[in-house]
Amino acid sequence: MKKKCKPSISIMKIISVSIILLILSGVGVIAMATQMNTITITLASGYELTVLTNKANVSEILEENNIVLDANEKTTPNLDEKITSEKTIIISDKSIQEIQVAKVSENGIETTLEEILDNYSPITEKIVTEEVPIPFETITKDVSNSSENTKNKVIRQGEEGIKQITYKIKYKNNEELERTILSENIIKEPIDKIVQVQSNITSRSSASSRNSSGTTIFKVTAYCPCAKCCGKFASGYTASGTKATPGRTVAASSQFAFGTKLLINGTTYTVEDRGGAITGNKIDIYCSTHAEALAWGIKYLPVQVVK
Repeated sequence: MKKKCKPSISIMKIISVSIILLILSGVGVIAMATQMNTITITLASGYELTVLTNKANVSEILEENNIVLDANEKTTPNLDEKITSEKTIIISDKSIQEIQVAKVSENGIETTLEEILDNYSPITEKIVTEEVPIPFETITKDVSNSSENTKNKVIRQGEEGIKQITYKIKYKNNEELERTILSENIIKEPIDKIVQVQSNITSRSSASSRNSSGTTIFKVTAYCPCAKCCGKFASGYTASGTKATPGRTVAASSQFAFGTKLLINGTTYTVEDRGGAITGNKIDIYCSTHAEALAWGIKYLPVQVVK
């Protein structure tokens, strides 16, 4: 009986060893099938993402990491290809032409994927807001009455305005490629410069001068019946009691009696009014509106008493 048991024990050992070998080989196959790889994914924005995966197909790796391509994006390698030995996936914009460095040789043009990737640079966008000056204009008013001897007098200094502009700027390798205006906002309006061209009056011993015919040069301004010109008690009546009339009424100092006729710039006026600011050789011509008075401005004209 003992002789018959020995062969049985040997067969059992062989079977046991065979089962163990089969199990170990299966584990090895599974381990090989589930080998993990470290993959670097570069997004179109330039951001790099490192993932651990057992996938080899590009589309499967992206899907596994919840990365969805836009309609204008592509991958290198292509979606249906497997990852290369570099273990990188690059997502780029289809509309951007990649820089390719070509080598010309006797055999033709040769280039490699590595050279293309080395010369690839993503395009970035920035929103930039700037403040730029708005130049002012110069307005010239000629009140010289065609006088040959004139001078320029600055009535109001000009000031630049300010405009705020928002741009969208595209950069590549820190160089500006494109600038698009998104919005414009005027923060401060410019103020125009006003220059008045007037007769150049020279004075000998007083504020006025006389020409060869004895006519005196006066500073001639204009006024109207509004509150700005005549104060809150403006009534439209003159200091002499007459109704102020355009083309007739002037205000003069007491050197001229009421009713005195004055020839000014080809028109004969009558002294009918006075004014607190009307002193010396100054005359104020009556206008019907404030706009007409402003348009008259300041003129230096010969004034002659009509006998």
